[in-house]
Amino acid sequence: MNLQPGDPAPDFSLPDAEGNTVALADFKGKSVVLYFYPRDNTPGCTKEACGFRDQYQQLQDRGAVVLGVSTDDAKAHGKFIAKYNLPFPLLCDRDAQVSIAYESYGLKKFMGKEYMGIKRQTFIIGPDGKIKRIYQKVKPSDHASQVLQDLED
Repeated sequence: MNLQPGDPAPDFSLPDAEGNTVALADFKGKSVVLYFYPRDNTPGCTKEACGFRDQYQQLQDRGAVVLGVSTDDAKAHGKFIAKYNLPFPLLCDRDAQVSIAYESYGLKKFMGKEYMGIKRQTFIIGPDGKIKRIYQKVKPSDHASQVLQDLED
C-alpha cells in the first residue's frame, strides 16, 4: 500500500443517495471516517453499516463524520439507508475512481473466482486533511467500536 498515515487524503467529490454532491473538502476541520465496502444489503456490509449506525452518536460526539463508499448506485444506497435507518451518507463511486485513489479497489477472490471489486477498508482522516489511520482487512462485526476507540486516543 502506498498511502500511509500522515499522507494527505486524496480529495474526492461523489454523489450521495439523494444526488447531492459530497466532497472531502466539505469536512475541513473535522475527522472523517471514510469506509469502503463491497455492496449494499450483503451480510458483512450490513453488519459494518449497522455498527457505524449504532456508534454514530459517539462518533459525532468526537467530532467525526462517517461516509460510506461503494460502487452501488443511488437507488441501492437509498434502499439500504431506509432499510437499516442509516444516519450517514453513502456515496456512489460508480466508476471506482475514488476507491482506486484510496487503494481500496482491486483483484478479489470469492469461492474460487477472481474479480475486481472494492476491498473492505477504512480511513480516518484528521481535521487537517491527512490520513491518521488505515484499516485493512476489516472485520465488520466490531469495526465501528475499534474506530471509536481509536478516535478517543
